[in-house]
Amino acid sequence: MGSIYDVLMDLPLFKGVSYDKISKIVEKARFHFLRFSAGESVAEAGDACTHMKCIISGSVRMSIDNPDGRIRLLQTLNSPDVISPAFLFGRNTRYPGKTLAGDDGCGIVQISKSDYMKILYNDEILMFNFLNMLSKDAQKALEGVLALTGGSLEERVAFWIVALTQSGATDIVLECRHRDLYSQFGVPRAVFFQALESMRDRGLLDFATNKIMVSSRRGLVDLLLQRLK
Repeated sequence: MGSIYDVLMDLPLFKGVSYDKISKIVEKARFHFLRFSAGESVAEAGDACTHMKCIISGSVRMSIDNPDGRIRLLQTLNSPDVISPAFLFGRNTRYPGKTLAGDDGCGIVQISKSDYMKILYNDEILMFNFLNMLSKDAQKALEGVLALTGGSLEERVAFWIVALTQSGATDIVLECRHRDLYSQFGVPRAVFFQALESMRDRGLLDFATNKIMVSSRRGLVDLLLQRLK
């Protein structure tokens, strides 16, 4: 791992910030560097999101469950992803899922919400980086609403997966009984599997008993974006 300056300049939230500016930020703000062993808890579902947590090495595995536990969405976040940045502010400021260190462990740099706010107030580039990240989530919601209200079943499945995952997520798996999903979507079993087979043929996902594995999250996003053209 390089110096604290090199580490921060590689993070999406600090992209475009000069070395001199980073030096001033480091002098005033408190950055904590943490190391987690494989399988160790980084954040629990429902924990208060009081710090911005950035992955600087390794990966984490996040799982999000619906209230009755019948549906679970798993995703891997890799360096230099940020863990649930949209939940630092707003009405809901609690982590949406359980996050564990990956198979090789992970390194995290975190900064408190109060210190991060001071940084944002004093640097336009950092403010732009954060707002751009939040805007992606807002646009994702718009794409999803359009798909849910008038889109095909493929678009509705795509929205479910995209809405529950971060843009850089890999190894995405939706674990659930298929009948729970086609009941949720309000379609017959045959129609549901026809949609999955179509998406598999297009290289978007694959599926097995009680499991859907995403092959291309970018492809799912593109499927939703087609409706906006």
